[in-house]
Amino acid sequence: MKDEGNKTNINLLLQALIVGICTGIVVGLFRFGIEQTSAFWLHLFQLVHQNPVWFIAIIVGFIAVAVIAGYFVKQYPHVGGSGIPEVKLQLQGKLTLQWFPILWRKLIGGILVIGTGLFLGPEGPSLQLGSTIGQGVGEGFKQNKLNTRVLLATGASSGLAAAFGAPLSGALFVLEEVFHNFSPLVWMNALAGAIASNFVVSNLFGLHHALAIPYNYSFPINLYWHLIILGVLLGLLGHLYKVGLFSLKKVYAKITFLPRWLHGLIPLALLIPIAYFWPLITGPGNRLILSLSNMITKTGWGLVGLLAFYYVMRIVFSIVAYDSGLPSGIFLPILTMGALIGATYGMFMVQLGLLPQRLVVNLVIFSMAGYFAAIIRAPFTAIILITEMVGSLLHLMPLAVVAFIALLVDELLGGKPIYGLLAAAMDTSSDRKANYTGEADQMVLPVYESSKLVDKKVADIKWPDDTRVRTIRRDGGEIIPTGQTIIRGGDMLVLEFDSSQRGRVYSKMKDLQGVELDG
Repeated sequence: MKDEGNKTNINLLLQALIVGICTGIVVGLFRFGIEQTSAFWLHLFQLVHQNPVWFIAIIVGFIAVAVIAGYFVKQYPHVGGSGIPEVKLQLQGKLTLQWFPILWRKLIGGILVIGTGLFLGPEGPSLQLGSTIGQGVGEGFKQNKLNTRVLLATGASSGLAAAFGAPLSGALFVLEEVFHNFSPLVWMNALAGAIASNFVVSNLFGLHHALAIPYNYSFPINLYWHLIILGVLLGLLGHLYKVGLFSLKKVYAKITFLPRWLHGLIPLALLIPIAYFWPLITGPGNRLILSLSNMITKTGWGLVGLLAFYYVMRIVFSIVAYDSGLPSGIFLPILTMGALIGATYGMFMVQLGLLPQRLVVNLVIFSMAGYFAAIIRAPFTAIILITEMVGSLLHLMPLAVVAFIALLVDELLGGKPIYGLLAAAMDTSSDRKANYTGEADQMVLPVYESSKLVDKKVADIKWPDDTRVRTIRRDGGEIIPTGQTIIRGGDMLVLEFDSSQRGRVYSKMKDLQGVELDG
């Protein structure tokens, strides 16, 4: 029986590697398409400076992009946005999608939209592209629902790893924020897929760090008070970003002169003057982040004002673009805004004589992690992601300090993880019982120390209807529970139920535990 289980796990691991390789190829194509499309539009805007007639080509092209991408979203609404909330809902059993129609529409739509120079990123769409491939591989190998979800999570991990060139962060983000399950079955396959996809992309684009910003000076302990102020600032501005993102959605909902699927015309129209006057700040933001290392070698209040202006432009038009519903993400734009906050604060303190100018680059990097932690609410991913993207392990302590303080400030303000909020707004599932399929499904849920289930007997808990506790995983072993079995903090509950009831069971267990299963 054990040999059979090992064989099943090995087969699943091989399929995870297939998912990773396929995802690396698709996301590599996605990244290449965005780079080429972006270069094309930037060239057109350069031509406009020589001959304004080229504005006609830009306007016609932008209209075509909005119509094509908008039509894809009209056909399949879940093609729009980043795709991460969809993946969360799929893993919770609250959403069922067809993988191939989403895959090719997201691929083409994302290249067209992100390549224009809108303040949007490819990382969320890359994650969804990977998840669709994982779902497709699972269905192709006729895996059960549990293993198909593992492969879907593996694809998501592989997609993010391929987008950033950061395999550890890809796996960790899926475990920390998307799947919420650190079981060996999940993390082993997620990491294997992420490594495979990153290997493929590294061979396509070369082995280099996505944000190779040189910073060689350690941040002195006596200046850590800057990290506290910066962390508070990042937490406040991160919370403001989330408020703005959901507030503008209500404004878009009131727009009647355009159908919803053509709302992409609005940010594309606003992009034209921005790309004409400030081409550097357009796009996901990686070019702008890399340029900061040169900008912050200069001095003057004018530079402080320019950096603050860039931040305001990025936060406003990032929200306008994302809320339009176009296929795109906010991952890299969030890091870009964090970098601008760090640069602005650092240069402000340099002008006051309170910070050596050589340390501003440190604050740029720390701020990316802090802003990410405040908005995404995945602090471990934030720390590892920035470390992998920058390529330095020398400054983990100040990185962690800024991320923790920013996260704490957002927590005190009542903030929630942005992808959890987006998923909740998208969730239309009800608690009513669906038609039973007769096919068994399983869910593995962690029991946190703060859970209401801790120290209670199995028989004393009112479990969701038609759900049984199949096994309890504890200390590396499995327990077949009886009514007298006491649940302990750190246990992993393996629940079994009809496959049609997954979303209902998830919601009931979330209430029953009395803690957020969504991280």
